[in-house]
Amino acid sequence: MTNKSNVIAIDGPSGAGKGTVSRAVAKTLDCGYLDTGAMYRAVAWRTQQDGYAFDDDEAVAGVAARAVFVLNEARVIIDGHDVTVAIRTGEMDKAAATVARLPRVREVLVAQQRAYAEKGIVVVEGRDIGTVVFPDAMVKIYLDAAPSERAARRAKDPDHGFSEVSDLAEVASAIAARDHIDRTREVSPLTLASDAVLIDTTGVAVEDVVSRVLGVVREKLKRAQH
Repeated sequence: MTNKSNVIAIDGPSGAGKGTVSRAVAKTLDCGYLDTGAMYRAVAWRTQQDGYAFDDDEAVAGVAARAVFVLNEARVIIDGHDVTVAIRTGEMDKAAATVARLPRVREVLVAQQRAYAEKGIVVVEGRDIGTVVFPDAMVKIYLDAAPSERAARRAKDPDHGFSEVSDLAEVASAIAARDHIDRTREVSPLTLASDAVLIDTTGVAVEDVVSRVLGVVREKLKRAQH
């Protein structure tokens, strides 16, 4: 298992602010950053390109096992293909939700995520980071927000295939459907770890959320030194 002092786990549902906060925390700490959700999206994209069904566990696990990822705060590349934009669509969100339910696929990608974190301190964002991928993470944060605010954020987020003119009811419905899938899947469901710090980001400025997360991290590091 990866050294627990390496990992800052940030979990939460769609639209809670994981990506924005995680990238800001990693930049401030000058450490690694890993978006595990992007890995599932990229595998879903590659699966589609290869002509496999999204629910074919063995086939998709094979895609994941063969995949060569280049991941950072700005780009998502799989097998030499820059899919940073291509994976941020409603179609790929649904496909990623299907792929993420597959046991073999999760086994393959979790192993890769743990290997990535061996490189040093890293902020890892996802939905099962503090509960399954890194249950002994140094810091566990769970971000959440009111469903209406999460939908409003996502509707205005061009990085997820939406724009300010997106139909809010449609986006809210899509988020609710994704929440249901994530929270009820048999393997690694989205849930709050018992030792995670819950932060409600409803109506809270991004910089204030980042500041609170950094406070938790620095307190943990301070305790570790004594």
